[in-house]
Amino acid sequence: MTFRALDWQAFQQIRTLLTERSHARFTYDDGILEITTPLEGHERFARLIELFIRILVVEMGLKMKSMGSTTLERQDLFKSAEPDNGYYIQNYPLVADHEVNLALDPPPDLVVEVDSTHTDINKNSLYASMGVPEFWRFDGREWTILCLSDNQYFERDRSPTFPVVTKTDFYRFLEIALSDEVAAEVEFRQWVRNQQVDSENSL
Repeated sequence: MTFRALDWQAFQQIRTLLTERSHARFTYDDGILEITTPLEGHERFARLIELFIRILVVEMGLKMKSMGSTTLERQDLFKSAEPDNGYYIQNYPLVADHEVNLALDPPPDLVVEVDSTHTDINKNSLYASMGVPEFWRFDGREWTILCLSDNQYFERDRSPTFPVVTKTDFYRFLEIALSDEVAAEVEFRQWVRNQQVDSENSL
């Protein structure tokens, strides 16, 4: 459901009203409000991508603060979003010990959206304006990696956060996980460990 020419106050009122009665998610971009209800296919991909990221973080020895679909809101920009997943990795030390306030804290280092349905909102423009450094989009078939430069996104072949993996590795993980999530996790963890060992041996 999409509303247009909606001011910030009206958006807040609608969100407050519907949040009490549904599990809807809200994306607001300068007058446009989009309300969605996640379906099973969408949620499954979102959770599998979350698992993919967590395995990489753990096996690469990184730190992470998961934001899930926490509302990312910038009233000064008239923008608000509830991504499928948001993560602080590079900026983890800046937010690890308190609740994030985007008026004072940086945006998440990585935001993930599963685009299983049509959207009338330009998500690239929305997250770029919020200053999100890395934005992943997945439409059920293709993984798009977008990196922020000069206030706009440019597509990359690899994630700068996890350069060890290629798109082929990601697709293989999903293919296995859709049949057996546990087997996919076991295999992918071992693969990442092997990559880490190979990298250390080459130094």
